[in-house]
Amino acid sequence: MTLSALKILVVEDHGFQRRMALRLLAELGIETVQEAADGIAALELLQRLSEPPDVVLVDLDMPGMDGIEFIGHVAQLRLARGVALVSALDPALLNTVQTMARAYGLHVLGSVEKPLTVDKLQGVLASYKVRLQDEDDDEPAEASLEDMRAALLNGQLLPWFQPQVEFGNGKVVSVEALARWRRSDGHIVRPLQFVPLLEREGLAPRLTDLMLEQACQWKRRWDDQGLRLHVSVNVSASTLADPAAADHYQQIVQDHGVDPREVVLEVTESSLMADAARGLGVLARLRLKGFGLSIDDFGTGYSSLSQLSQIPFTELKIDQGFVSGAHTDPRKRAVIEASLELARKLQLEVVAEGVETVEDWQMLAELGCGMAQGYLIAKPAPGEELAAVVARWRRPEY
Repeated sequence: MTLSALKILVVEDHGFQRRMALRLLAELGIETVQEAADGIAALELLQRLSEPPDVVLVDLDMPGMDGIEFIGHVAQLRLARGVALVSALDPALLNTVQTMARAYGLHVLGSVEKPLTVDKLQGVLASYKVRLQDEDDDEPAEASLEDMRAALLNGQLLPWFQPQVEFGNGKVVSVEALARWRRSDGHIVRPLQFVPLLEREGLAPRLTDLMLEQACQWKRRWDDQGLRLHVSVNVSASTLADPAAADHYQQIVQDHGVDPREVVLEVTESSLMADAARGLGVLARLRLKGFGLSIDDFGTGYSSLSQLSQIPFTELKIDQGFVSGAHTDPRKRAVIEASLELARKLQLEVVAEGVETVEDWQMLAELGCGMAQGYLIAKPAPGEELAAVVARWRRPEY
């Protein structure tokens, strides 16, 4: 999507600032632009539109309904595809609001400091295409328990793989298996639309088994093609309550001729274990058997240091919410620097998620990060396409 094709709503209470925003957007060639002078008027306008705008540019400091409350309504009612903040307020406050908006499920393009300029607007809007490459996959999917049971039985849940590359030499060394639901109509649905249902119904362990089994099958095929890669698989937190889980996962990988040392199991930081003693025992036994252990989405939970001190992790994944835009955000950069320093002291490998731009890559490389994962390298792809994806990265066309 080109900038000129974007549909944008400007929400700004100051008349002159609003007119300047409209003028600058016109200079960028953006034709479909609407405006509102406050949050209440903007909500009324959005609810009348036949389709949501691509981006809402919203000022935070507005009388009546401020921009923070407005963004909450927009997110909960799904009234826009993306949002960008326009403000001269404290960067710490802007960072908090962006985190809130992402937690609601909104695509956050970043923030633009006042006064607005063409370059500032172009910079934040240019990220729209990158951030929403998978927007079609985010289309809400109606899923019943019967649908999901059938999907589990009929092989409709399968892994797609996203490469992880070394900063030092750009070599693809690993892939993360990401669950996808291939419906009978051919539509591909991302995990956000179906994993919560599986977890509620106690079916998440079966999904973990499927992803691990298929990831190992693909790894053997790639090995035979001369493409040697480690694989990472997300582990459901509920699985860790099963004392037999370590033996079970070892059996799966060995049945497929894979060495556990070539498999990393990712545990989401924010998933708290109901039975800590049993969960820690399972993780310790997995490590004993040779599996790598990764703490996923590091920094998004509330027990980071505690978990790092208790669990024999081998890898730390920096959440994409910190990576995105960190080259222009001192607070995000500080979090990344602190995470990297902590990882070095604990002798952990580090993977930065959500690397989408050359600027992201350069900043992380300068800070000494080990590996990158994100759209700059490649989108997740089916197993049969991975070799071609890796080849394109090795021989980029630009």
